[in-house]
Amino acid sequence: MRFIHEMGHFVDIKRRGLPAEMPVFLPGLGAYVRWNALGVSLETRAAISLAGPLAGVLASSACAIVWWRTGDALWAGLARASAALNLLNLIPVWVLDGGQAVQALSKLERAALLTICLALWLVLSEGMFFLVAIGAAYQVLAARNLPAHPSRAITMYFVAILGALGVMLRLLPGHGFGLN
Repeated sequence: MRFIHEMGHFVDIKRRGLPAEMPVFLPGLGAYVRWNALGVSLETRAAISLAGPLAGVLASSACAIVWWRTGDALWAGLARASAALNLLNLIPVWVLDGGQAVQALSKLERAALLTICLALWLVLSEGMFFLVAIGAAYQVLAARNLPAHPSRAITMYFVAILGALGVMLRLLPGHGFGLN
C-alpha cells in the first residue's frame, strides 16, 4: 500500500513534466519521492502532496471491493489500514503530506479545514479526524507562511480526500486499525 501511495506522488510529478526519482523506502520510517521543487508554485507542491493520499484512497477502495466480493476479512483489514494510514498522513504538520498541502491555504481556508475535520470526527466517530483537526488548529493559530495567492482548488481537493477516506472508514468493519 505504501508503494501505491508513493507512486501517486511520483506519477503526479512526472505528469507535470518535472524530474523525479523513484520512491525511496526507509524500513520502519516511511518513504519519499525525491524531486526538485525549486520554482514550483505552492499550489503545484500541494497538489503533488495530495496525490499520494489520493492513490491511497484508490488502493483502499480496490481492497474494499475485493472484500465486498469475497467476504475475506483480510481485504477489509488492508482497506481499513490503508485508509487510516493515509488519513494520518494528512495531519497538517511537519513533513507529512497534509503539512505540505496546507502551505497553499489561507488562514480562512485552514479554519474551514479545521471545521470540516471536527465535523467528520463528530459525524463518523473516527478519532483520527480529531488528530487531523488538531494539526489544522495549529496551522490556524500559528498562521505562518501564508501564501500570497491561496488556492481554493487545493482546499477542495484536501476536503474531498478527507471525505473519501471518511466514507471508506465508515463503510468498512472495525474501528481504528482493528476489525470487529
